[in-house]
Amino acid sequence: MKRLVALVLSGIVVLTLCSSWGFFAHYRINRLAVFTLPKGMAGFYRANINFITEHAISADKKRYVDSTEAPHHFFDADHYGKQPFRDMPQHWVDAAAKYSSDTLNKYGTVPWAITSNYYWLVKAFKAHDTTSILITSANLAHYLSDAHTPLHLTQNYDGQLTNQQGIHALWESRLPELFSNSYNYNVGKAKYISNPLAEAFKICRSSFKSVDTVIRVERMLNKTFPAVNKYAVEQRGNRKVKVYSVAYSRAYHKLLRGMVQRQMRASILSVGSFWFSAWVDAGQPDLDKLIAKPLSIEEKQQLNKEEALYKAGKVLVLK
Repeated sequence: MKRLVALVLSGIVVLTLCSSWGFFAHYRINRLAVFTLPKGMAGFYRANINFITEHAISADKKRYVDSTEAPHHFFDADHYGKQPFRDMPQHWVDAAAKYSSDTLNKYGTVPWAITSNYYWLVKAFKAHDTTSILITSANLAHYLSDAHTPLHLTQNYDGQLTNQQGIHALWESRLPELFSNSYNYNVGKAKYISNPLAEAFKICRSSFKSVDTVIRVERMLNKTFPAVNKYAVEQRGNRKVKVYSVAYSRAYHKLLRGMVQRQMRASILSVGSFWFSAWVDAGQPDLDKLIAKPLSIEEKQQLNKEEALYKAGKVLVLK
């Protein structure tokens, strides 16, 4: 999360949320990633799936108590030139020697945040530290999901440099909230990652390639879509909130040609794969011994239903 801006105009609250994926999608990504795990991990993560889900946004909340947290959520690749991933050393020591640690922190450190949390998770598995496993798993998942959101890879993170303010919330919050119930979420099983640092940079590089499309397509849409129909007002609790209209959101979503679905799917698979790889690198400890409270029959039935839907490419929609 880079910024949260709330403006009050004529009694209407206008929210600009610059949180990667928005809270809704972070919850969904963390929860569905549990269903990618192998048998040796599945029991433990299923028993703690509500914790993993509820803490999907804890890394964002850390910003309010830790002034060093914000850079962990983004990496402004375009600050480093036209070919940033060619010029940027992947190891922190080398990158800091070339650009300075102050520069790296100013323009974002998400690939290194992913890697650090990965090795903290390995350590937690080795120590059989249940609390640390769960908290670190949730935080690692958050940073991975951040890295899959294109606007977290550019200085123009909210379209502020191209007069497209609000595009961050549109792409990462509004579109998933409106359309993600129809996405196909079956990404298969988690895969082993042999080089977490290289994989983190690979994810960032892939997301960065989509930045131009995210910006260009919305700018093109603005030239043809009636401005009077671009926004709408919705009731959120006791507030009236100005949001992008369903019609505008649908038009943008269509022009993106499945990009949001692809990035959510990639996030789910990456999260499961990083969890799985950390467990393997820790020696595959017996996680079943760490289950403090086994699931009830009803909870097992509910999760079995969710997993069956996941395997069918669907998601359980709670009313």
